[in-house]
Amino acid sequence: MIKLIAGLIDVFADAPLSGNPLAVVEGADGLDDDVLRRIAREFNQAETTFLLPSTRADWKLRSFTANGSEVGGAGHNALGAWLWLGHHGQLRDLTEARTFRQEIGSDVLPITLQARDGRIHGRMRQAALRLGPPLDGLGSLAEGLGIPPGDLVASPAPRVADTGAAHLMVRASDRHAVDRCDPIAGKLLEVLAAAGAEGCYVYAFDESTPDVAYARFFNPTVGLWEDSATGTAAGPLTAYLGAEGLLTAERGLSIEQGVRMGRRSLLRVDLTPDPELSGAGVVVLRGMLHL
Repeated sequence: MIKLIAGLIDVFADAPLSGNPLAVVEGADGLDDDVLRRIAREFNQAETTFLLPSTRADWKLRSFTANGSEVGGAGHNALGAWLWLGHHGQLRDLTEARTFRQEIGSDVLPITLQARDGRIHGRMRQAALRLGPPLDGLGSLAEGLGIPPGDLVASPAPRVADTGAAHLMVRASDRHAVDRCDPIAGKLLEVLAAAGAEGCYVYAFDESTPDVAYARFFNPTVGLWEDSATGTAAGPLTAYLGAEGLLTAERGLSIEQGVRMGRRSLLRVDLTPDPELSGAGVVVLRGMLHL
């Protein structure tokens, strides 16, 4: 029988049962991909991350959604895994900020961790921004999101932004329009496929707080209907807004997500100049997985 240490950590959370839950599994190196997918299905979380040895970095991370799709990018799947390691004392002394390297797909990216006030805080750099072409028209997109075209804003244009995962960035008129989204799976999948996108990040701003966005994330391409905190979308959104001159490195962006799901999450992204995602988490479960 194989025994693996595993558990759950709520990422981008300051209290249990908030933020975005991540399943973490240690010691799964040597297991076939099919077994990794079956473990992810067993946990049935938005993502399950496996901590694996690496010849290129301190750790190699592989993440799968509940339907068995492997996903990349440095989002809650990566940050949560490192917060798990730090919480359980598996990293060097973190009384001072320390930088580690993580292998995610073909990328090797830095992540910096530090213990503050009894908690582990992390910040990690994502890849440089890559942009797809702007979408032509808003009609099909609005139809896919289940809202009238007037709920969407044409500037900056909806387009794919990628700092590790390709997601479609869509600006809505206000947070009420974001909350009105009720996507039609088939139609949204058609829009995402045509754009070359994995997921769709719908966001809005309040005029009184231009450096705070309100967002929801839909990712039917990997069986993830809605996600409560999405670092792989928050990073490219911030980088895209920066490229459009709507954000500066001094301001960065804070994002409120997951409210409609009852799991309010707060994400912070700074431009350095590439997006740097930061946050903390709460371990809510640790145990043994028996295979």
